[in-house]
This record gives sequence, C-alpha cells and structure tokens, in this order.
Amino acid sequence: MSVAFKLGFLASRNGSGFRAIVEACETGLLAAEPRLLVANTAKADALNYAKGRGLATQVIPTAGDPEVADQRLCTALSDAEVDLVILSGYLRRLGPLTLARFRNRVLNIHPGPLPDFGGEGMYGLKVHEAVISSGVSETCVTIHLVDEIYDHGAVLDRVAVPIDHGETAKSLEAKVTAMEPKAYVALLSRILSGEVQLPD
Repeated sequence: MSVAFKLGFLASRNGSGFRAIVEACETGLLAAEPRLLVANTAKADALNYAKGRGLATQVIPTAGDPEVADQRLCTALSDAEVDLVILSGYLRRLGPLTLARFRNRVLNIHPGPLPDFGGEGMYGLKVHEAVISSGVSETCVTIHLVDEIYDHGAVLDRVAVPIDHGETAKSLEAKVTAMEPKAYVALLSRILSGEVQLPD
C-alpha cells in the first residue's frame, strides 16, 4: 500500500485524535505518513507521545506576535512536506499564511453540531452545556475544513451521539470524546480512498 498523504498535526493538550491516527498509520489501517506534530505549548502531553513514536515535534508559542507564529507554523508544515493538517484539540486560530498555504487541507473536529453550536468561545464543556440546554435529542461529532472563521469551514462528516435522559454536560462530553478518534480515522480512510473528495 503506497503512502498517499503526509500528515501534520497541531495539538494543545493530549491529542487523542492525533494518537489514534498515528496508530492507524503504524498498523497500516491508513496509508499515510505522520510527519510532524506542532504544539503551541511545551506542556502539551501530545509532545511526549510523539517523541516516543519517533515523530518530529516543534513547539511554536502563539502567545506572542501572531504574525511570527503564523510564519513559523507555515514554514514548519511546508518543510515537513505535509499534505494534510489535522487539528487535535488545537485551541488557537490559524493565521492567514498557514490557511492560504494549506487551503482546504486543514481538518478540525468539533464536539457538537455545526453551525448551531460552534463559533468563537464554543469549545469543551461549553458546547455540551449549550446542546443540552437546547433540548435536542442528539448531538454529534463534526469534522470540518478550517478557514478564517471559527467552526465555519465545510462539514466533511457528522457522527450522531444520542443524548440520554438526565444527561449532564460532563457525561455527554465523555461520550463524544470517546467517539472522536474513531471518527477521525474513519473519515481519513475515506479521504485516502477517494470516497471523500476535498475541494481544490
């Protein structure tokens, strides 16, 4: 099976989706090659996992000059010859250079239905609290392309998650979080096979 895509990853914390995708590549489930993990903080647990797998890592802080961070990130991903950029709990907006260089090639996973439960400030428990308050009977894992606006890019896949009677934001978060890595791997498999076509 030939390698179809070289993958770059961005993470701010644990990077559970990143871990699942790397393992799927290692076992041959995905015909892709992880090339680089970039974290915006040296405290990200994903860094230790990546180093343990022999994967190249970089820490590019986003707390300083955003233009400098954008340039560094764009250069790092380009130097790694990345074809797809996978966000795995990356809690920062991407800059214009990176978005232009990897237009329609940056994927993010959101823990709720879009566009109704997305946008700036909508992450983590805030999403699940809003979903439960709305009274809907189910939520979903949403995987979408990244553009200049938070949670705005084209949706590539949705995986429904039922909301049980008496559900709390924390219990719903646990259910959704458990489904996210599998959903990411499944969509990437469909992209690699050509079943899902990314826009040019």
